[in-house]
Order: sequence, then C-alpha cells, then structure tokens
Amino acid sequence: MSTRLTERRTRREDELDLADFVGESFLFLGAGSTVLLQLASPGVGHGVADHSTTLVRPLDRLRTTMTYVYAVTLGTPEEKRAIVRMVNKAHVPVRSETYNAFDPELQLWVAATLYKNGSDLYERFYGKLDDDAAERIYRQSAVYGTALQVDESSWPDSREAFEKYWDHMIENTEVDDQVRRYVHALLDGGDVPIVARILLPLNRFVTIGLLPQTMREKFELPWDPRDQRRFDALMRLLPIVYRLVPRPIRWAPAHIYLLDMRRRLRKHRHVI
Repeated sequence: MSTRLTERRTRREDELDLADFVGESFLFLGAGSTVLLQLASPGVGHGVADHSTTLVRPLDRLRTTMTYVYAVTLGTPEEKRAIVRMVNKAHVPVRSETYNAFDPELQLWVAATLYKNGSDLYERFYGKLDDDAAERIYRQSAVYGTALQVDESSWPDSREAFEKYWDHMIENTEVDDQVRRYVHALLDGGDVPIVARILLPLNRFVTIGLLPQTMREKFELPWDPRDQRRFDALMRLLPIVYRLVPRPIRWAPAHIYLLDMRRRLRKHRHVI
C-alpha cells in the first residue's frame, strides 16, 4: 500500500483534499455520466466515436480512465509521468480536420467533468464541503488537465468562474446524430461481458439520472418525473448504506487499479 494512501487515514477533517476521496468507490457511479458529458463536446465526441475502442472493450476503457485519475492524484511522481506518456501516446492518432486529442480546450472540458462529477458525488454521499475544503479540492483538481496539455492559467481562477464556464458548456454544446448514436450504443453496454450485463439497467438509470436535464434532452434520453422520484429515493438510500461499509472495502477498487498499474509498469518498463 502506498504511503500517500495510508497517510489519508490520519488526515483531520479540516485538511480534506482531493486524495482523501478520489479513491472512494462511489465515484464509479459517476463514470457513465462523466463520459457522456465529455462526449457532448463535439471534439471529444467525434474523436471517441471515430477512434475509441470503448464499445468493444468498455471495461478496458474504464480501467484506462481510472488508472489515469488514480495515477495523477495518488501515484508517485514517476508513476504520474509514466501514465501521462501513455495517454499522450494513445492520443497521437486521435485527430482529424475537426478535432485533435491534444487540444487544450478539449482536455480542459474533460478535466472539468472529472472535477464536477467527483465533487458533486462527494457532497451527495458525505454532505456539503466547507469553503476551505471545497476551494482546496477545486485547485487540486486542475491536475486532471494540467498533467496533460492544459496550461494552469486556463483552469478557471475561481469556483464561481468555473460554474459560469460549466453552465456555458452545458447550454452551448451541440450533440449531433453520430455522437447521439454512439451514446445510445454505449448505454446499451457495447460488448460488455455477459456477467456484467446484469448491472446495465442500473448503470443506465444512474448515468442518466446524474446528467443535467439539458444534456438528457440533447442526447434524447427519456426521463420523466417518476424516474426522478426513483432516482432521488435511490440517492437518499445509497449514501446511508455506503457509509456503513468499512473504508478498506470502499477503497479496494482504487488499490486494485493502482496495483495493476504498478505491475504493468514493472513488466513493460513504463510502457502501458
């Protein structure tokens, strides 16, 4: 177990930072909605629809994304550099006349979705953050973009500025038929293993439920008042149950992903 992970157990509540909750398993609930929000940006959406293997290997794609998140927040500096090299290498072929995976604006939006969904889910499960902790986590979350090609000055300079940026992106992104078809195929599970298909209806429900209504409409995802009542009831129950689970179990997926990352780094000498 890494030193950074064990140190989190002795943190005082008023010192809460990004690494204190990024390994919580509840973040997996937001994986689907985070991806859909990213796809709403035409550059990201077209790049993924044209180049990504997500529909063919959805669990591998999830592993790649979560490995990146864990590496830049919980990994050592060497692990962070190795994962960034891996991501940059994977991005080389993802370009055309209309999109480029190295575009800092697209990477800024991806980083924004990781921060926004993570912080929103934390508050759903543990309650509202105080201003100091919220500010600290906001500043630290810039790493999702600045580890790649996003300049630090591009991260909105305050949470208020971020909310304006977020609202603008939600209202002004345009989803075309290609991306819409891709999203519907993704929500149907793609080639997810048969064993995991039992969870697809719940995953689809939670994913749609976590989206802003504007994005549901853009993706043409049905959602009515009855769905909202069921979703609200689920999100009242889940945090109660989740908080009863011992921390080692809640953080087990993060440990497993990090161990897998370190195994692959040793095996391939920093080539993943």
